[in-house]
Amino acid sequence: MSSFQTALSGLQAASTDLQVMGNNIANASTVGFKQSNAQFADAYAAAIAGSAPINGQVGIGTSVSTVAQQFSQGNIQTTNNPLDVAINGAGFFQFDYNGATVYGRNGQFQLNNQGYIVDGNGAELVGQTATSGTLTGATGPLQVLANTLAPSGTSKLALSVNLNASDTPIASGVAFDPNNTSSYNFSTVSTVYDSLGTSHLMTTYYSLASGGTSGAGQVWDVHYSLAGAYDPGSATSGSASSVFMSSGQSVSLNFTQGGQLVTSGSGTGIVASGFAWSDGASGTAINVSFSGSTNYAASDGVNSIHADGFGVGQLSNLSIGADGTVQGIYSNGQTWTLGKVSLTNFAAPQGLQRAGNNYYVPTAASGQPVTGTPGNNGLGVLQSSAVEESNVDLSTQLVDLIVAQQAYQANSQTIKTENQVVQTLLSL
Repeated sequence: MSSFQTALSGLQAASTDLQVMGNNIANASTVGFKQSNAQFADAYAAAIAGSAPINGQVGIGTSVSTVAQQFSQGNIQTTNNPLDVAINGAGFFQFDYNGATVYGRNGQFQLNNQGYIVDGNGAELVGQTATSGTLTGATGPLQVLANTLAPSGTSKLALSVNLNASDTPIASGVAFDPNNTSSYNFSTVSTVYDSLGTSHLMTTYYSLASGGTSGAGQVWDVHYSLAGAYDPGSATSGSASSVFMSSGQSVSLNFTQGGQLVTSGSGTGIVASGFAWSDGASGTAINVSFSGSTNYAASDGVNSIHADGFGVGQLSNLSIGADGTVQGIYSNGQTWTLGKVSLTNFAAPQGLQRAGNNYYVPTAASGQPVTGTPGNNGLGVLQSSAVEESNVDLSTQLVDLIVAQQAYQANSQTIKTENQVVQTLLSL
């Protein structure tokens, strides 16, 4: 009668195998899903040491030793959602799911009504939080709160120009006048911002004072004006059309005979100050540097220009870098660090327990979670606007399904044959 039990164990094992493969096939389109496979072990009756049958042991069937999870890499599929993130390599996202800590590889994210980055189940993505664009080092749910980026007034302007060595020096006795183009050789306009985020035009004027001598290069005088600014010492406050003019010569730029700006013993910049903004913004001193300027026999022009400060910005997009850094992209061209996604790995990921909804929870078999920065210490890197597809290979599963079905049928045939033998004995 033991043959019935042997065949029954085979039926149970084949049924479990079919169930595991059915679950794999059902999740072939589940993002971040990891397939499993049933592993089996033969079974023998226990025997006292030294008393095994002389002609060997006859097995009593099979049993399922484990259902092993396979954490091989799934294919990366691009999407149109900048918050979708795929893990390329080892590691799991960490989530706060209704107060419980769970892990998973499904990177389909979105913002909820409180600005938290969440998955489809509402679990909050955990990482390094940020304040005022700087990572704090603290760990918690990632939240996007900076929908509006406050303005910052301009305090530095780096302006590199080429002043044409072939220009004619300004005639002696001609006073600088921005409305008299014969009182300067060249001018250029830069955009600066006040503390309220209002943009203003700063114009710098360049007048060739000396055409150079046998022992020295040319000398250029620089003046400036600011639109939307006024002299606070005047009787009336300024208007948006007010223009603040620098009084007298602001600086002289001395060049070598090779056309390079002399950086020692002479000025290389100006400090625009002593004005008030017409919109009521706080007064700002603007340091203008002309470092890198040249004096070649080429057209007057701007080599490069860079100013700090910016106007009010509205959050227009989000991006997540390969190292997990979450950045806000604003309408004023600025980027702002909003947090950093962390990854967690385990000594034995196969020991993790599935909790449903694409989540895993650690067990004693998996080991303790180890959290770090993507790309470091064996952790994978992140790819934004992408998701990791299920690692289920449908063609392989379908072939294995046929094999498992045959095993089930064969074990059924064993029971049928044993039943016929029993019936023969009973008919004697």
